[in-house]
Amino acid sequence: MRYTDTHKDETHKRLLKIAAAQLREKGPERLGVADVMKAAGLTNGGFYAHFKSKDDLLVKAIEAGFAQAQRRVARMVEGLPPRHALATYIDFYVSATHRDNPANGCAITALNSDLPRQSKRFRAAFEVGVKSLSMSLAGWMKAAGIVDAEQLAPSILAAMAGAVSLSRTISDSDLSDELLASTRAGIKARLGLTETALAGEMKR
Repeated sequence: MRYTDTHKDETHKRLLKIAAAQLREKGPERLGVADVMKAAGLTNGGFYAHFKSKDDLLVKAIEAGFAQAQRRVARMVEGLPPRHALATYIDFYVSATHRDNPANGCAITALNSDLPRQSKRFRAAFEVGVKSLSMSLAGWMKAAGIVDAEQLAPSILAAMAGAVSLSRTISDSDLSDELLASTRAGIKARLGLTETALAGEMKR
């Protein structure tokens, strides 16, 4: 049976979606080509019709993962006033839900410790994703009237990602939740996202 170009594109997108989720859940070392193909309902022989190598799959999967996250966040904050959009993103990112679902979460929190052992292409793609996320965060901060947003955004992102990563290493769920809550509150206080400020924004 011959397939159309559209079918191939749809299959490629499905493979990337699966690979991006498995990459964040398992890490690059444990992500298996056979597992990705099986999850897509395909045989291993079809792999090279879409990717040159496992490294090529990993690079494209990390790119897809960051793109998926950006689209999800854009939908989440659509239509919200700037400060509310920023607060909503922080609440979503530094949360138990994010902690407990690495396959659907941010690639930074899932893969940062794997970077030293990966190829230059993979590390470069990861860096592009981090910079893009930092720029988006800076944009929301600037729109919210926060001074020096571009300089502040990387440290805020580092605090958010670090808290989620650390929370995953703590077996005591109460302590892990407390870490997330205190970090979330601290970041929002640092950015002036108080209840008073948010309420005032809604009245405008």
